Amino acid sequence: MTSSAFSFTMQGFDLHFRKAALVHREWLTESYVRVRLRGDELLGFESLGCDDHVRVFFPDGNPDTIEQLRAAPSREYTPVAWADDWLELEFAVHGDSGVAAQWAAKAPLGSIAGVGGPRGSKVLEGSPDAWFLAGDETALPAIRRFAQLMSATATGRIILEVTDAAHEMVIEVPEGVTVEQVHRGDTPPSTALIARLDELTVDDRPNNDVLGFIAAEQSVVKPGRALLLDRWGLDADSVIVKGYWKRGDTEYHAPH
Repeated sequence: MTSSAFSFTMQGFDLHFRKAALVHREWLTESYVRVRLRGDELLGFESLGCDDHVRVFFPDGNPDTIEQLRAAPSREYTPVAWADDWLELEFAVHGDSGVAAQWAAKAPLGSIAGVGGPRGSKVLEGSPDAWFLAGDETALPAIRRFAQLMSATATGRIILEVTDAAHEMVIEVPEGVTVEQVHRGDTPPSTALIARLDELTVDDRPNNDVLGFIAAEQSVVKPGRALLLDRWGLDADSVIVKGYWKRGDTEYHAPH
């Protein structure tokens, strides 16, 4: 049964591949960076779902052909913002982060990237009575985009797992939405988030039709579904629970 207050509708797109250049980077914390890509081929870019993913290609140098660009290492990311001929993405950069994060952190301005997609969007129609969003840094772009859809009178809760207090993020939300940031310290990714989700009881469930979104390392999926579907009894059509990445598997990407 679909929630009466809102629903998700799938919308497909013709798949486009675009070439763009790195023109700006902004460090939001010492290990989290926002970059801006710019290029005429980004004109017409659209992303209708907060949980959308694009595949970004990171060549070593300036490829001579589109085929070389398509052959470069690639990873999937949620677009944060875009307009006209630019697109912004955010990257968590920790220690020996992979090729994408290192590119975002160190590539010279002017470096070329490729952008493919999104292939489709899970579009929110209507307005939830309340919101529950949780994740780690990889889910922050999606959380930001959901927050932008909240009305001024929205209520809900956001739980974000970060390393420690120095790595906490600014998330702009309406007054009725609380933001809680849990610290994993030296524990494995998603450990602190899972512990916090496990603490939530039936009494913590927001009232009426709730949009639930949980995304982090793959281990969060089972406890996330246990909270939203089992303890809180939310309809499966009103929630999104995903492993955005998998420890030890650099090629893993979240299901669409």
